[in-house]
Amino acid sequence: MTDVLGHARASIARGSKSFALAAKLFDAPTRDKAMLLYAWCRHTDDVIDGQILGEGRNDDRRPPAERLAEVERLTELALAGRPEGDPAYAALAQVVAETGMPHRYPRDLIHGFRIDMEERPFRTFDDTLTYCYHVAGCVGVMMAIVMGVSPDDRPTLDRASDLGISFQLNNIARDIIEDAMNSRRYIPDDWLASVNLQPNSFAFPAQRRQLFRLLVRLVDQAELYEASARHGTPALRNRAAWAVLAAAGIYGGIGRKIRDAGPEALENRMRTTPREKLQAVALAAVQTGRRHARWSAPYSRDGLWTMPD
Repeated sequence: MTDVLGHARASIARGSKSFALAAKLFDAPTRDKAMLLYAWCRHTDDVIDGQILGEGRNDDRRPPAERLAEVERLTELALAGRPEGDPAYAALAQVVAETGMPHRYPRDLIHGFRIDMEERPFRTFDDTLTYCYHVAGCVGVMMAIVMGVSPDDRPTLDRASDLGISFQLNNIARDIIEDAMNSRRYIPDDWLASVNLQPNSFAFPAQRRQLFRLLVRLVDQAELYEASARHGTPALRNRAAWAVLAAAGIYGGIGRKIRDAGPEALENRMRTTPREKLQAVALAAVQTGRRHARWSAPYSRDGLWTMPD
């Protein structure tokens, strides 16, 4: 366990400063399981993208389909309790065994990799939301289970999925130009048509003002899912709720900065500063103490995307 957990800790320390900060708010057992889960998520994403900790390029020159097949095979072995290969698969096997996590959720993430690899079209916003679930919403569900939420507590898991979807919508807004340069587009066809943009030219400099209108729509939608997710925090223990609310503030802050910056936000990749992260953590501490009074009342998810049974 020590080697596997040590590998996971090193992965999160190098791979995501925001996640590493939020993870510090967990109690020690939850933090360890969160790091194990993160290690597998980070590793599989890197294998699919041919990167190292989400950056640069590694030396793997295999076709994408071959890399995906490897991830699927090794993940299935880990889910069966027989991990092989990178320590990240042993990390997944351990966290699944300790939490009773249903196997569908790791498989859902891998399905998200397949959507990217096959370059499936995004015709409507429902296609975008389905993608967001498969690359981030299901991670929110897995994290909720790591935090102690029962795999049978569907209402709370739906809120956890909402948080992941919110994160991904903000990521799409932040990375839209970079993704376009890499021939990736997650804005659906019908949204582009609504502002007279074409799929092959939507990111050109001359189109930035129309494109920004769609970014505002993305951020507004992200806030709807973020608001829903906050209503799941009364089901969490104090430190888990603190971490979730801090993460919501940090990642939601990215979208709000994009919206506030205007079309110029498309010229530079928006980030939250260390000071803004600490402010989000401090605010989340206050919100944690008030969450039962503030977010225990029923809050409808009508109109929000919902993962299938």
